[in-house]
Amino acid sequence: MSGAIASKRFSDEFASLLDRVVKAVTSTGAYTGRVLAYNPSDYSLWLADARDEQGNIYSKVFLSGHSIARVEMVEKGPDLSQLVERLNRLFPNLVTYLKESDTIVVMDRIRVSREGVVGEGPVAERVRKVYEDFMKEMQAKKL
Repeated sequence: MSGAIASKRFSDEFASLLDRVVKAVTSTGAYTGRVLAYNPSDYSLWLADARDEQGNIYSKVFLSGHSIARVEMVEKGPDLSQLVERLNRLFPNLVTYLKESDTIVVMDRIRVSREGVVGEGPVAERVRKVYEDFMKEMQAKKL
């Protein structure tokens, strides 16, 4: 594997942490929170609704990339590739999955992410219904 491919995969994996709950272990302790942003040059993190090991809660905390020893994903969320399969059955050859942004594009007009469906019209309503059913199933599996 070339260095460029490995570097791209690393960047893609790190980008997939956005809006996910992670545990970041630093040289001074560990913090659990939702990733708001990161700096790709040194991998510093901004965490929202963060909690440290002593139970202290912070609305936002900045962690320097130099002090982070390990980042663990706590909440992965639903696997959108399963939703891609369902949408492909309804709209054959009109569904694209953009893994790096974890976004599904239907008919080059409708965008689907973990947050919901963006688009208007009857096709968007159909996609929204499939999305809502999928999310309900994923929630039921969690419980």
